[in-house]
Amino acid sequence: MRHALIATLAVLTAGSALAEYPEKPITIVVPFAAGGPTDKVARDLAEALRKPLGATLIIENVGGAGGTLGATKVAKAAPDGYTVLLHHIGMATSPGLYRNLQYKTLDDFEYLGLINEVPMTLIGRPTLPANSYAELAKWLDANKGKVNLANAGLGSASHLCGLLFQSTLKNDMTTVPYKGTAPAMNDLLGGQVDIMCDQTTNTTGQIEAGKVKAYAVTTTKRLTAPALAKLPTLDESGLKGFNVSIWHGLYAPKGTPKAVVDKVNAALKVALQDPDFHKRQEALGAVIVTDARVNTADHKKFVEAEINKWGPIIKAAGQYAD
Repeated sequence: MRHALIATLAVLTAGSALAEYPEKPITIVVPFAAGGPTDKVARDLAEALRKPLGATLIIENVGGAGGTLGATKVAKAAPDGYTVLLHHIGMATSPGLYRNLQYKTLDDFEYLGLINEVPMTLIGRPTLPANSYAELAKWLDANKGKVNLANAGLGSASHLCGLLFQSTLKNDMTTVPYKGTAPAMNDLLGGQVDIMCDQTTNTTGQIEAGKVKAYAVTTTKRLTAPALAKLPTLDESGLKGFNVSIWHGLYAPKGTPKAVVDKVNAALKVALQDPDFHKRQEALGAVIVTDARVNTADHKKFVEAEINKWGPIIKAAGQYAD
């Protein structure tokens, strides 16, 4: 009798939580500075979620330590659905990059669904002699030990793409980390560094303006955006299987009631079909996720697979942070 009463109360409580949630604004923690690609995704998503979720969504930027400070804040937040995390591929690479991570990626969060994928482009300084990827490959081979590869800092999208590029080519380059994409791009434009691999959200404008040399995209299929449609993929250029996209997902603290998780997931699926959200994301070069990874269980399986993919690459590079 006692167990039956407890089970009944649990069902009633869950139903009550679903009926009442949300009663106040929801905070989306973005673990990076305002104005960056992840911040833009969060602000677009917040607008698309507002109606299906029936709540005001507030963006809180908690930058630092490659996104781990913001992720830690959400992992330790009250599991009531009012504090969620919007994070990119760093959710899967941080376990390999940081020795003293303050949370367990697969254990300390509820997975709410994948949002989008952002392709990347391989670009070079405007004075680089190579005008195609084939010419670039020859130039890189002829200049082993002399090539400067820029990135936006440890754990950044450009850092990860650079690691995979070097690993695939078996060509160690001089990695030049910056505090963000803007200074890295400025030095690329000025010719202080040679190449960089970064998100289309950061490179498309420079490619359109002809300020950098564009060599390839990192997806297995060519992109359709006008400025990028003529670029080959690295896969078709000879780096078979090369595929890097910077994805974004939504997370809640572990222990958030299932009724709340399900309601946010349902609202997310509606938001991902919003025409305005699609237009804004397309303008950033992002592709909305429409497959099973929008489901909570599949989202978690995907992140686990990404952890297994990037862990060995990071370990081989020996690039860690405390």
